[in-house]
Amino acid sequence: MGIELKKLSVGPWPMNCYILISRQTNQSVIVDPGADFEKILEETKHTEVAKILLTHGHPDHTGALKQIYKATSAPILIHPLDASQFNIHIDIPITDGSVIQLGNINITAIHTPGHTPGQTSFDLGDNRILVGDTLFPGGPGKTWSPEDFTITMSTMEKVVFTWPDETEFYPGHGNNGKIGTERSAYEEFIKRGWRKDLYGDVAWSE
Repeated sequence: MGIELKKLSVGPWPMNCYILISRQTNQSVIVDPGADFEKILEETKHTEVAKILLTHGHPDHTGALKQIYKATSAPILIHPLDASQFNIHIDIPITDGSVIQLGNINITAIHTPGHTPGQTSFDLGDNRILVGDTLFPGGPGKTWSPEDFTITMSTMEKVVFTWPDETEFYPGHGNNGKIGTERSAYEEFIKRGWRKDLYGDVAWSE
């Protein structure tokens, strides 16, 4: 039995909060409680909230974290690099390859740095991956320095675009995408090359 995935649009930006539900045990996991904690709790009220996962530590992804934590007492899982940088309480540290159990399903943490040092994606094991702000349809997540953009592009080469074309990615904002849909634009971007001082909001079409 697989994982039911709910996508909630929360906050003024807005951003995507995800609810993962085990059909076997009726346990749930909340991913990136960015805002609107009552809306998130409403979506999980018939489940046992077992864990709170954070893709990264930016405030738009953690704005409702304290309220959700207080309401559920579920442990918070985040990469230590982001926990320390953004001063976020951490119950269970996750790093590349960490396995998070939900019912009979194993969710695998994949370190995908660049947007933040501890940015982490979550592989549901069925060609669905929650990527936070690692990747969006049309380009990578925002970076704040050329060094960060270099790290992001290394993540794209060594991690993200090694995933199969049929992989559906679920970002922290906006619409879902597919790796196969992004691949040709990404490869063209690589072929053209980019300025050494490039960073910020970058599109593959640049």
